[in-house]
Amino acid sequence: MSGSVAAGAVPAVRVSGVRKAFPVKGGGETVALEEIDLTIERGEFISLIGPSGCGKSTLLRVVGDLVAPSAGSVEVNGKPAARARLDRDYGMVFQAPVLFDWRSVEANVRLPLEIQGVGGSERDARVREMLELVELGGFAKHYPHQLSGGMQQRVAIARALAFQPALLLMDEPFGALDEMTRERLNAEVLRVWARTGTTVIFVTHSIPEAVFLSTRVVVMSARPGRISDVIPIDLPQPRDEETRETDRYYELVTEVREALRAHHGPAAGSVASLERARAEGGIG
Repeated sequence: MSGSVAAGAVPAVRVSGVRKAFPVKGGGETVALEEIDLTIERGEFISLIGPSGCGKSTLLRVVGDLVAPSAGSVEVNGKPAARARLDRDYGMVFQAPVLFDWRSVEANVRLPLEIQGVGGSERDARVREMLELVELGGFAKHYPHQLSGGMQQRVAIARALAFQPALLLMDEPFGALDEMTRERLNAEVLRVWARTGTTVIFVTHSIPEAVFLSTRVVVMSARPGRISDVIPIDLPQPRDEETRETDRYYELVTEVREALRAHHGPAAGSVASLERARAEGGIG
C-alpha cells in the first residue's frame, strides 16, 4: 500500500520557514505565504485546501521551483528545489491539460521522454505503459480534440508520469470537470498512485475530493496563507465508491470543513491589492 515510510528515509519534501511576497505596482507588497513549515514523507498523498487566494497554488509552485520563495527553503528528496527540478524529480499536472493539438495522444506522452533523450524502444514501451496505466491504450493515435475533458486530463497525467518522477504536483486538475467525471478520475488517480508509489501534492477547493484522495489534508488560512491544520485521513485503502458512503468519510469531511471555517478570517490588505498580485504573480 502507498503511504508507508521507511524508517530514517529522507522526506520527499521539506518546506522550512517559507514566505512569499509579490511586489505591487506603486510600492509595497502582497504577502501570499507566511511561516510555512511542512514535511511530506515519500509515498504520501497530500491535499492543500483553503479559501480562494490563500496561496495554495503559490505554495505548489514554490515546491516545484516555478516561483522562488522570498524567505525560507524547500528541499525535494534531500536536494534544493532548483536541483530537484534540474534532475527532473517533478511531474506537473495543471487545471488545463496543456496538450499539443497537432500531436497525437502517444506523441504528447512521448514528448518529455524525447526531451530527455530516452532511446526509441524504451521510450515507446514507456508510452504504452503509461497509456495503459490511465486506461487510454486504445486512444494512442487519437488527437486531443477527439477526446473528452476527462480523457485529456488522463493524457496529461500519463505525460507527467512518463519519466517516472518522484513527486507529482497537481494544481486543481479536475476543477473544470463535471462532478461524475471528477469522481471517476479521483478513483483513477488513487489507482495510479497505488501502482506507482509516487508522492503527490494536490491542490483542490473540494473538501470531499481532498478527503477521498489524501493520506493527510493540509488546511490553509486566508491570506497571508499559513498552515492552520493538518488532518490525517485514516480511511482504509483501496478506496472506492463505497468509501464515500461510510460514516468515517462523512466525519472527516465535517472535520476538514470545520477546520476551514475556524481559520477563514478576513484576508489582510485590500481586495484590489489581492487582484493586482494575482494578475502579476499568480496567487492561488
